[in-house]
Amino acid sequence: MLKLKKGLCLESLRQPLKKALATASEIGADGVEINARTELRPTELSRTGVRHLKKMLADLNLQVSAIYFPTRRGYDEPEDLERRINATKQAIDMAYQLGAKVVTNRIGWIPDDLTDPRGQTLLQALTEIGLYSQRSGAWLAARTTGESGETLKGLIDHLPPMALGVDFDPAEFTMQGHSADQALQGLGSHVMNFRARDGVRDLSLGRGLEVQLGRGSVDLAGLLGRLEENRYQGYITIERDSETDPVVQCAQSIEYLDNLFS
Repeated sequence: MLKLKKGLCLESLRQPLKKALATASEIGADGVEINARTELRPTELSRTGVRHLKKMLADLNLQVSAIYFPTRRGYDEPEDLERRINATKQAIDMAYQLGAKVVTNRIGWIPDDLTDPRGQTLLQALTEIGLYSQRSGAWLAARTTGESGETLKGLIDHLPPMALGVDFDPAEFTMQGHSADQALQGLGSHVMNFRARDGVRDLSLGRGLEVQLGRGSVDLAGLLGRLEENRYQGYITIERDSETDPVVQCAQSIEYLDNLFS
């Protein structure tokens, strides 16, 4: 049976780190996703800092569910690529030190033909990061964006086993006009983080819109069933992109998940 482990993207609360951690605990989160660019940088986290943060998390009955490490460019772009790879490795080390197994990021454009120069650059970069992950104990997970699930699965199949995981965002598939259920059928065994986000495809505007969990087109209950079929053991991560009552909206999303599992 799928176990509910409620993660929360701390950035969604729009609060300073310490306050956000306390708020996450108060509204019922089990784990938190920390942004390693804006909230806590790997280069600024000493061993003492690690101990202090882990003590704070323990006092709040929280764990680090994932580290979010957004890079300015994807791993398909050769400019400054080695620096991005090394910085990603630092984020992987940080995740492991904090007890998390997942680093999430948008990996860049995936060409249909992976023999394309940018495709080869992407494959080489992800292979290097993946091999480092296997030695380190935490893995990079590609956040699903505009590409289809089939495209991402094709990339994973060209990489060494366990080189790259998936940070599955059903709202993105829905807003881009793709089937989240079909994507999860192909990617299910590779999912390391699952985002509880909802959205709709607005045909009149020709774009997607994020909405409160349970009010959009995402069949969350069905997708959770797919995760159970694949024996998923990771977090269900709440994320909201809203400036209006962000704490209330995150709390409502957590309550929605609780009711779904009750």
